[in-house]
Amino acid sequence: MEIQNSDQLLALMRGFQVPCVLAAGADLDVFDLLSAAPLSASETARQLHCDLRAMTVLLDALTGIGVLVKTDDRYALAPAVAPLVVDGPPPSVAAMLRHQANCLRRWSRLPWVVQTGRPADAGTSVRGPEADQASFIGAMHDVSNSVAEPLIREINPGGFRCVLDVGGGSGTWTLAWLNAEPAARAILFDLPAVIPMARDRLTACGVADRVELVPGDFYADPLPRGADLVWLSAIIHQNSPDENRALYRRVAEALEPGGRVLIRDTVMDESRTAPLAGALFAVNMLVATPGGGTYTLSEICDDLQSAGFEDVQLIRRDEGMHAVVSARRRN
Repeated sequence: MEIQNSDQLLALMRGFQVPCVLAAGADLDVFDLLSAAPLSASETARQLHCDLRAMTVLLDALTGIGVLVKTDDRYALAPAVAPLVVDGPPPSVAAMLRHQANCLRRWSRLPWVVQTGRPADAGTSVRGPEADQASFIGAMHDVSNSVAEPLIREINPGGFRCVLDVGGGSGTWTLAWLNAEPAARAILFDLPAVIPMARDRLTACGVADRVELVPGDFYADPLPRGADLVWLSAIIHQNSPDENRALYRRVAEALEPGGRVLIRDTVMDESRTAPLAGALFAVNMLVATPGGGTYTLSEICDDLQSAGFEDVQLIRRDEGMHAVVSARRRN
């Protein structure tokens, strides 16, 4: 990115405005409410327990950016936008909107984070901590749902018997692996609060009988044994190098001899300035975690080798989160 003049620079600076308006609409359930019927600002404010003046300003701004349409004094969702912003199945990205709203609060604290080296203490959204966790899990499904199956078809090593999906969330990637290998089974490992979300999705998809759901914390607990393939999807960026080396050791202990680990994440070039999405995502980890970041292939390789892996390869290149690194556990 090359900035040529002050207009370009200030346009970048003002980029926070529309995300803030979208975040408020998502967090306050404006979109779900207006999906039922057009409402006036006073009706919307009353039903959502908000200030009338403030709600009117928000609704007009949402109309200005094209999310709502205004007829006389009543607001409704724009028809093309409604399926995207209302809670529900794809193409809805409502959960991701709320997750990005949580990210936005932390990013606003970036100068203090850089000054202190500590992640931002931005509190929870107006929805509360449990809803924020549900938004995060839902957001991970939003961004992975359309890409999971084609990506797995591209990189599937074939012939695995059991895949361990570490931090598997609601099961989006577990499902893709099972669809790729109809004879295989899976173990999904995630925090206790997440397991019911995975059970619901995998049951609805008809594969619950092929999945063992194991609650636990990969920072503290041994990983379940019995897998010949371990899938670490969008995990390592939230960890410090020491935490990743500890995680890789747990993976090696859990894997069958000769088994493989596949790591889906951002992979930086050696300058650490590209890809741009990775450089910006490192900021996201700076404001959100004590030691997370984005890593180069050489860093990932060194950490895997120190934990007992060999044959480390970048088997899929990507400018974003869908690069994949493969490694084999030493026998």
